[in-house]
Amino acid sequence: MGALIGLMAGLGLLLIGWTFAEPSWRPAPRNSRRAGRLADLLARAGVEGVSPAQVIGMCAAAFVLSAVVLTGASGVPAIGLIFGLMAGVLPISVLRGRAVRRVREHAALWPDAVDNLSSAVRAGLSLPEALMQLGERGPEGLRAPFRQFGRDYQATGRFHDSLDLLKDRLADPVGDRVIEALRIARDVGGGDLGRMLRALSGFLRDDLRTRGELESRQSWTVNGARLAVGAPWAVLLFMCLQKDVVQRFATTAGLVVLASGAVLCVVAYRLMLWIGRLPTERRILA
Repeated sequence: MGALIGLMAGLGLLLIGWTFAEPSWRPAPRNSRRAGRLADLLARAGVEGVSPAQVIGMCAAAFVLSAVVLTGASGVPAIGLIFGLMAGVLPISVLRGRAVRRVREHAALWPDAVDNLSSAVRAGLSLPEALMQLGERGPEGLRAPFRQFGRDYQATGRFHDSLDLLKDRLADPVGDRVIEALRIARDVGGGDLGRMLRALSGFLRDDLRTRGELESRQSWTVNGARLAVGAPWAVLLFMCLQKDVVQRFATTAGLVVLASGAVLCVVAYRLMLWIGRLPTERRILA
């Protein structure tokens, strides 16, 4: 039994480490400021002042604390280990959820931001000035990155470098498309910038409308899957208050049941998400 618990602990730590590892087949990012997948996740979630090492420390602390508390409450090390693993990946899950919400919120704001840019260009403002005025008159959720762009451009006068910094702060696929389109327009010149911005705004609105309909139909499936996965473990958590009942999981058979249930829940949940996934945009030249 001790060997099986050690095997489960090693497997859990391996899965946590795998979450942070950068796959070897993936090409290295062009921007050296990005330090792996966790740093990219922090950028997409809009979290500043937190390093990847601090997130890993939070995961480790949550794992140890939850495992110790649940082991003491239940008297069954396997239960403490499983709930410790759940708590260990909780910070990553929170960051991923925040990143998804942030991308969704930005997607709803970009059509208005592009319309604002188009109006500024038609009014005779230069491209850097049109971008800087978004920090004052643009959509509220996008003002902070564009205000910082204005400070960067005024400090250095380097338009392309300031755009790169803006891309890093936004960490948004839609923002990448807009910024790269503006970069090309700045390089080649021409009078079609206003027309391009109006076409891009229409495309973004159509895409937002279609994706919103699909996500509304998908949400009940995702919420149902989360409820189905979480319900057995919520019941097990309440059972920890009854030590005479939960001690049945201290046997080898009980440990096998817990391990099998955990694996099946993870596989079924990931499979459901994979089957019902929507196409996701990839970042451009990030």
